[in-house]
Amino acid sequence: MSIWNLAHPWLRELVSYEPGKPIEDVARELGLQPHEIIKLASNENPLGPSPKALTAMRETLERSHFYPDGGGYYLREAIAEKVGLRRENIILGCGSNEIIEFVGHAFLRPGDEIVTARHSFLVYKLMATLFGAHTIEVEDPDFTHDLDAMAAAITPQTREIFVANPNNPTGTLVSQEQIDRFMERVPDHVVVVFDEAYYEFLENPPDTLKFVRQGRNVIVLRTFSKIQGLANLRIGYGIGNPELISALQKTRQPFNANGIAQAGALAGLLDEEHQRHTREITLSGRAWLQQQFAAMGLTYVPSFANFVLVKVGDGKAVFSALMKRGVIIRDMNAYGLPEWIRVSIGTQFQNERFLEELKTALSA
Repeated sequence: MSIWNLAHPWLRELVSYEPGKPIEDVARELGLQPHEIIKLASNENPLGPSPKALTAMRETLERSHFYPDGGGYYLREAIAEKVGLRRENIILGCGSNEIIEFVGHAFLRPGDEIVTARHSFLVYKLMATLFGAHTIEVEDPDFTHDLDAMAAAITPQTREIFVANPNNPTGTLVSQEQIDRFMERVPDHVVVVFDEAYYEFLENPPDTLKFVRQGRNVIVLRTFSKIQGLANLRIGYGIGNPELISALQKTRQPFNANGIAQAGALAGLLDEEHQRHTREITLSGRAWLQQQFAAMGLTYVPSFANFVLVKVGDGKAVFSALMKRGVIIRDMNAYGLPEWIRVSIGTQFQNERFLEELKTALSA
């Protein structure tokens, strides 16, 4: 008997999420030296972690024989203080992706629906499929969430709506006015997830936490993977009203956030200087790359995040050509955008290296 006769039927056609290729894989496959390769594929922090985070993690290594704080008391307290809420408003996850899974465990049943934008983070649909739910993908003119259309797509079967802001992979942003109008139309049986992984790169971010303070069925996702440079540790958090967070806490595994990650995240959260430096090089590098794309006559989507979506003709061919030359980016075939690539903002040296190699690949 095939295992598929036993497994959930919706798993058969599920396509697993493919992350950006690691440097080590590219080095091994292409015979390159790791130090010759730059990775601009996964929207990581090119500066690495805060030095204070590194110190805290090294100290915590000495206590690796103990289980971590399963409740994440000190990190949740620090996050709550930073956002002006209480510890009971905060849940930790193995990356913010795990909290998307918590929301599915808590609220999705087979036959339910979620609503997302057409070109948004693939994990929303993947997680919904795992729970037997259907994904309604709403068209996004100019690669920006159409919140009015997403509100109109709500049915009695809708349980969750995902709004990535800024959006991955497009880098676009919806305004406070658009969000407020949208929230006025969302009924109580729907949980709204505002995914704000790139929140810290915004100069004037919308306020979604006001809906948490109002007690709405809203959870705001943020992460230590991006501006904090702690992607390897898999640590993120969700912010919601205490009742919603209490429900999500029941869905997580004990010790889901490891102690080394908690220590690094806590120290990094308090290192404002490292975050400021990261933000500065990101904004300047992003502006420079977009200017260069314009000068080359390439269409790009003006970004509010630490990456840029740019149209190059044959995205997979450009991806392969760049990888052979030691530059890792992302092609957008999985998002139904075969002519586009996404490039993360690196150091200025990395940005210039990428652009040089891109010109070579396009001329070929």
